Amino acid sequence: MTDDAPVTEQPDTRQLDELLDDLYRGQERITQAMIYRRAVAAELPAELLARIAALPEGEYAVDEAADLLGGTVA
Repeated sequence: MTDDAPVTEQPDTRQLDELLDDLYRGQERITQAMIYRRAVAAELPAELLARIAALPEGEYAVDEAADLLGGTVA
């Protein structure tokens, strides 16, 4: 028996990290709404969109956003 199904325990955060890198280029803080809009436009997976949508409204520094969303950007 071969196991060709992908492991889906942890979502691939590379897309999230790339989004945060792009968003925070030249910016210190970004609103939750802006992060969410850009994530939708970038067609991030539904699980990552749900994480972003669950963030309380407000502004976040890149390290705060990455920590709360499970990314690795710091």
